[in-house]
Amino acid sequence: MVPLRALWLAWALLGVARACPEPCACVDKYAHQFADCAYKELREVPEGLPANVTTLSLSANKITVLRRGAFADVTQVTSLWLAHNEVRTVEPGALAVLSQLKNLDLSHNLISSFPWSDLRNLSALQLLKMNHNRLGSLPRDALGALPDLRSLRINNNRLRTLAPGTFDALSALSHLQLYHNPFHCSCSLLWLQAWAASTRVSLPEPDSIACASPPALQGVPVHRLPALSCVPPSVRLSAEPPPEAPGSPLPAGLALMLHCVAEGHPTPRLQWQLQIPGGTIAPTPTPAPAWPAPPANPRFLALTNGSLLVPLLSAKEAGVYTCRAHNELGANSTSLRVAVAAAGPPKHAPGSGEDSEGQAPTSERKSTAKGRGNSVLPSKPEGKIKAWGMLEETAEGRSPQDPPIGILCVISCWFDCFVILPGVYTRSLLFLGAFNSGMQGAKPRGIGEAGNEWGGFAAGWVSAD
Repeated sequence: MVPLRALWLAWALLGVARACPEPCACVDKYAHQFADCAYKELREVPEGLPANVTTLSLSANKITVLRRGAFADVTQVTSLWLAHNEVRTVEPGALAVLSQLKNLDLSHNLISSFPWSDLRNLSALQLLKMNHNRLGSLPRDALGALPDLRSLRINNNRLRTLAPGTFDALSALSHLQLYHNPFHCSCSLLWLQAWAASTRVSLPEPDSIACASPPALQGVPVHRLPALSCVPPSVRLSAEPPPEAPGSPLPAGLALMLHCVAEGHPTPRLQWQLQIPGGTIAPTPTPAPAWPAPPANPRFLALTNGSLLVPLLSAKEAGVYTCRAHNELGANSTSLRVAVAAAGPPKHAPGSGEDSEGQAPTSERKSTAKGRGNSVLPSKPEGKIKAWGMLEETAEGRSPQDPPIGILCVISCWFDCFVILPGVYTRSLLFLGAFNSGMQGAKPRGIGEAGNEWGGFAAGWVSAD
């Protein structure tokens, strides 16, 4: 009986020894299996580790990737040491299988992106060391499933900000290392100052939890930040021309300008969202193209001052126009419903040289009929053409084969604009800025008295078909 027992023990020990891969050393202590694979020049997590291993040391190797499935056979591990490797990538799911993990050390690596969702399955975690990496962000809910976490070390990373409430779910937290991160001290980080002043969590080296930017605050510890002016955004929206009554339709063919004014600190950023027939679009300001290549006719023109121009209203442009403003403290928005009336028959201006039946004289029809097919600018017998946003003087020198209309407009200054019409070469004086500088009452149709709000738009194309 004794020889059989000795043989079985020898076989068991031999099996354990075979289960420990080279060059690791596996030791069984107090019914716990310790696998020591540190300082072995390993480039991958070794295969064939004992299934009952509880402590796995892979520190000081040359591992670059933690692959999904690397720990699938050692799910009883409670302590995993991976410090001082060259880990750049942690594949999603690589750590999620270690549901009994209590200590995780990934410090002194090259990790810039981490699968934080893996932590949702590590609810037993008590120690998390991620210091001395290249982490640039920490999602607000990244640590929400770690109620037993006692020590968190994320110092010496590249964190520029932290979302309010990042540590709220860590009810057992007693030690937090945040120092030596390049924090950007703005309104979005003021919560950390208040939290650090009221928490019982130990924060080592508080003077090294400091601002790296803006330059005026560089080196200032977060707990000594001066009072900052911080105001969430507010938004006002107006239209030119305004509707006669709320919800009343605007005539088709009108040029509509919507002015969005946002206030707040830091300065809010604006974004338009249009719900119109055919879907939702979000026009953004774009630089003007170089002459002479004209763009496609724009339906909407987002200006850099936050205004939105609809050059030619039709039923296709009816809908809900929303201006959204957001800064570090939050977001706000306001909307305006634009209704467009059905287009009626064309009206002729008095004195236009047309006969009583609305027909132009025969001689004029012969000279202008072909040109009108490619232009939205009506002919004037006095030799002057009045169009949207411009005063023009006609000149000769073009043949009927010349290209259709294309206008390059530069806002807020007087410039020469050249309008090419079939059969007519037109030299124009254009001004869409402050209308009180020499226009003598001439205004863009549908813009009204708000010309000074065009100052934020540097340059753009206006074209019609």
